[in-house]
Amino acid sequence: MRVGLRAWLSVIMTAVVAAGLSGCATYNLPGNAPLSDALAEATSRDIPTYDDDVLLALSFSGGGTRAAAFSFGVLKELDRAHAASGQGKSLLDRVDFVSGVSGGSITAAYFGLKKRAALDDFRERFLLRNAEEALKTQLSPGNIGRALGGGINDHQFTDWLDRNLFDGARFDMLPESRRPRVWINASDIYNRTPFVFGKTAFDALCSDIRSYRVAEAVAASAAVPLAFAPIVLETYPGGCNTPLPPWLDRVRRDPNAQPLLRSFAEAQARYRDGSMKYVKLLDGGLVDNYGLSGLSIGLLAAQRPYEPLTERQAVKLRRVLFLVVDAGRGISGDFVQTLEGPNGVELVSAAADTAIDASVRSSYAAFSALAEDWNGKLKRWRCGLSAAERARLGVSGAWSCGDVTFYVERLSFDQLGAARAGELNAIPTRFSLPAEQVDLLISGGGDALRLSKAYQSFRRGL
Repeated sequence: MRVGLRAWLSVIMTAVVAAGLSGCATYNLPGNAPLSDALAEATSRDIPTYDDDVLLALSFSGGGTRAAAFSFGVLKELDRAHAASGQGKSLLDRVDFVSGVSGGSITAAYFGLKKRAALDDFRERFLLRNAEEALKTQLSPGNIGRALGGGINDHQFTDWLDRNLFDGARFDMLPESRRPRVWINASDIYNRTPFVFGKTAFDALCSDIRSYRVAEAVAASAAVPLAFAPIVLETYPGGCNTPLPPWLDRVRRDPNAQPLLRSFAEAQARYRDGSMKYVKLLDGGLVDNYGLSGLSIGLLAAQRPYEPLTERQAVKLRRVLFLVVDAGRGISGDFVQTLEGPNGVELVSAAADTAIDASVRSSYAAFSALAEDWNGKLKRWRCGLSAAERARLGVSGAWSCGDVTFYVERLSFDQLGAARAGELNAIPTRFSLPAEQVDLLISGGGDALRLSKAYQSFRRGL
């Protein structure tokens, strides 16, 4: 019987505990290179860039091919919405920023590399492919031993993605000066913090992100514990002279700093000071299945009301839309109907679901509150600009300081009605799905966006 990846992992975990076996160590070699000071100074910052008055950001949740297909449906629907300028551009061309976790990171990375051309072949190149074909997925004594040794699979998924989808692409093909800016999210399992593949983290490592394989970052984002060995990065303490951003040290010395921000700052310091030789990365959903932590950290770390934008971006801004595309699993299992249970397999699966679902609810609520607070700060800053400051920033006479509208919307199966949501929730979170399920998910993503009231209001505001 074919089972979902999380259910399969639960079987492995239960068998491991029961068997008490040990096996040969499984590990991945570091794939990152040192960073020279010249490269460090030339690399731009982790801020999405745009040249109009709209900021459109997407965040794709984890959930295997199911998440990749649902988020792909959102991209296709954005391409159907053409801008009012008459220049032939769609809203897809105006996406400034896309963040991805696990299955969602595959769609995010491919869209970042190919932009609109991703719509032409992503379904055939990935969604309809069996991405598990190179993986060890059988429950056997050998695999149980490998699970105990660090993980059943090591570089197989990375190599499959590199060969079949990303064509050897490195991060130099995802320049930070070009729309869309892409963030791939994994979990640093030692520091228990999000790890975002971008300038900040790789500068702290004294490592060159431009030469790092996109497939390896995506594989880290999707590396389910035990099913996969952690993706490993090497730190190069003393390998660059560029100091860490001043706010990191300030946060570390502030006992009242936000816990998320403080733990992130401590992790960056450990990457640089030599106390960690290697960084071990697993599935981004372990700490944030929505991929919102990076955005939240950017808002929390801001020193000026308009940050993390530049002043010129902030005065030009009129409409902001953050779309969180959630393909998370619904409630499953029937152990609540009997006095006994859950059994070992159900218990492990239910515990994982409980932890992930609690995390995503809190991260979404926290991000929504941060975005609302930032909206207020931004408007107050704009309305406090002097005539000389407005002239310096190129503000026109028709400009209105309070004309900034923020929308934060979560797109999920729930918006499609109970019957359809139930059908989509029944699709497993694995990396191999039949074509009919893939197409149901793609159409579901498009319909969820089209039905969104926030999205409808955002489009009217354009």
